[in-house]
Amino acid sequence: MEQNRDARSLRYPRLYQINSPEDLKAMPREELAPLAEEIRAFLVERVLENGGHLASNLGAVELTLAIHRVFSSPKDHILFDVGHQSYVHKLITGRRDRFDELRRGGGLSGFPKRSESEHDCFGAGHSSTSLSAALGFAEADRISGSDAYTVCVFGDGAYTGGMIHEALNNSRGKLRLIMILNENEMSISKNIGRFARELSHLRSSEGYFRTKDVTAKILCHIPLIGRPLFNGLRRMKNALKSALYGTNYFENLGLNYLGPVDGNDEEAVERLLREAKESEQACIIHLKTQKGKGYAPAEADPGKYHGVAPAGRPVNNEPTFSEEMGKLLTERAANDGSICAITAAMTLGTGLTPFKETFPDRFFDVGIAEAHAVTFAAGLAANGYRPVVAIYSSFLQRAYDNIIHDVALQELPVVFCIDRAGLNPSDGATHHGMFDVAFLSEIPGLRLYTPITHDALSRALDSALQSTGPVAIRYPNGRENSELCRVFYGREQTGSVRSSYSPKEAETLDGVIVTHGRIASEALAAARLLEEKGFCTGVLLLEQLCPYAEVAKEVAGLLPEKACRIIFLEEEIYAGGMGMMLSDALSSYPRMQGKSVHIMALKDQFAVQEKDEPIWRSVGLDRDSIVSAMLCDR
Repeated sequence: MEQNRDARSLRYPRLYQINSPEDLKAMPREELAPLAEEIRAFLVERVLENGGHLASNLGAVELTLAIHRVFSSPKDHILFDVGHQSYVHKLITGRRDRFDELRRGGGLSGFPKRSESEHDCFGAGHSSTSLSAALGFAEADRISGSDAYTVCVFGDGAYTGGMIHEALNNSRGKLRLIMILNENEMSISKNIGRFARELSHLRSSEGYFRTKDVTAKILCHIPLIGRPLFNGLRRMKNALKSALYGTNYFENLGLNYLGPVDGNDEEAVERLLREAKESEQACIIHLKTQKGKGYAPAEADPGKYHGVAPAGRPVNNEPTFSEEMGKLLTERAANDGSICAITAAMTLGTGLTPFKETFPDRFFDVGIAEAHAVTFAAGLAANGYRPVVAIYSSFLQRAYDNIIHDVALQELPVVFCIDRAGLNPSDGATHHGMFDVAFLSEIPGLRLYTPITHDALSRALDSALQSTGPVAIRYPNGRENSELCRVFYGREQTGSVRSSYSPKEAETLDGVIVTHGRIASEALAAARLLEEKGFCTGVLLLEQLCPYAEVAKEVAGLLPEKACRIIFLEEEIYAGGMGMMLSDALSSYPRMQGKSVHIMALKDQFAVQEKDEPIWRSVGLDRDSIVSAMLCDR
C-alpha cells in the first residue's frame, strides 16, 4: 500500500499536495488546470480498477475545485444530489489514500456518508433529495444566526424529480443558499448566440451585484422620480433578459439566477460563486459541463461509463435478469398492442432499450419521478392498457403511497418489474432492495413473484400480464446461477415451490430451509456443510410469495411429517417479511406441529458491510450462520 502511494505521488504531484480544502485554497491559480488533469487521470485509473461512477465525476472536477476554493467545509455545508459525482470532493477532503477501498465493504463509500467524514454533511444515494436537505441546513443556520453557507449541487437529471421543484417552491431569497444546477445532458434555458453569452458574462462578472445595489440606492434616493425610474429600468432589464432567455423559472420564484457558464472553466465558476456568496442571499448558478470530460471513451459514450465494473471481473455474455426481462417484454408486446413499458430514467439499467427501440410509441421514460411513474401507469391501466413499470427495488420505495392509493385500491392491472431485489453490496445501504417484500406483502390483492431463473421469470411475466389486479415480479441484479438451475429445475416439478429433494426423501430430512431469491445458493451451501455433519437438510425455493395462503398450502405439502427444524431464510427485512408472514400462514397446518422454527432475516438493521467480505457474512446470513442456526438445539 505504501509503495503504491509513493508511486502515485510521483505521477500526481499536485494532487498529493492536497490533503485538505485549505491546501487547495493555497494553491496558485496557474496550478489549478494541471491539478484538474491529474485528478481526471487519477479517477480514470482508480475507478477503472475498482469500479464506480466515472463519467459524472470527470465532468464535475472544476466545479468541485471552485466550491472548495470559495467556501469553507465543514463549516459551510456542501451537498451533492445522488452523490455519485462526489469523488473529487472526497479527494479534496483527505480521503485520497482510501480510493483503493472504493465501494468495498468497510472501505470508501461511492456516495457521501456522514459517518465517513465531517465534510459529508448529508448522506445520499437517491436522486432529487439534495435541495430539500440543503434548504433545511440553510433555514437552521438562519434560525441560529450562523453565517455558514449551504452549497447544493444537482444535475438536470435530478431536476426531473418532483422534490427539487417542491424545495424550490419553499426557498426564499434571504438565505445563504447557493444552488448549482449542473447541466450536462439536457438543455433547460435558451441560449441564442453571442449577445446572450455576453450578457450572461456581464451578469456574472466581478462587481455585478455591487453595481446593481449601488445603482438602486442612488436612484431610489432621487426625490419624486427616483423610485419610478428605478422600477422602469428594472422592467426594461427584465424584458430584455426575457427576450433573450425566455421566462426564467428561478427568478420568478424570487431567486437570483446566474449563468449559464462553462462549468469546466474553474475560473468562471469560481467567479460566479464568489459573486453569489457576496450577495448573501439564495442564488441559482447554472453551469454546463461535459460528462466524461478528459477521457475519450467516456466523452463518446457517457452512459456506458456512468458506472463501470471493477477490472479483472470475468466477462460473462449471459444476459442479466434486467436484459432478459426487457427481451421477454418486447416479445410479448409484439403480440399484444396494449402492453406499455415505463421507466424512471433507467432505460438501460432496467433492460428496456430493446422495447424502446421496437415500440417507441408505447415506451415512456418519465425521468427521476417514481411516484409519477406509478400513477401514470395507473391511468394507462384504467384506460385499457397493460403498463409494466420497471424500477429498482430501492427506488420503488419512493412510490409506496401511489402503489396503494392509485393502483391497488382500484384493483388496476399494473405490473411492477422490481429490479435489483435483495442486497447490492457495491452501492451500499442506499441501494439494497431489502424492504419491498415487507411493504408489498401488506397490500391487499397484490401478487408477488420471486423468480430466480429466466424460465421462472418468463412464467411470472406471462401470469402477470393476464392478471386483473396489480402484480410485482422481483429479481436480483446479475445473471442466473447455474447451480440453482440444476438443483431446483433438474427434474419436473409443478407449482410455485421448488424443492431440492424428492417426495420420497422428505421423511429422511432433519431440517428444511425455506428461502427465495439468490440467497438460495447460500442455503444449498449450508445444506452441504450440514450433510458433512450428519444432518440431512432440504431446501425449498419459493417462486411466489403473495398471497401467502396459496404458498403456505404448497409448502406444507412438501414438509416432512416428522419433527424437524425449519429455517426461513431471506435477505430482506424481518418485520413483515417472508419468514414472518409465511410461518404465520403455516402455523395452522398439522405438518407444522412439532416443528422447531427459526427466521433468519435482517432484524432491526440496515445492511452495512463493515469488512471486505461477502455481504451475507457481514449481516449474519451466510452458510456458516445458517449451519449454526440449524444445529443450535443439538
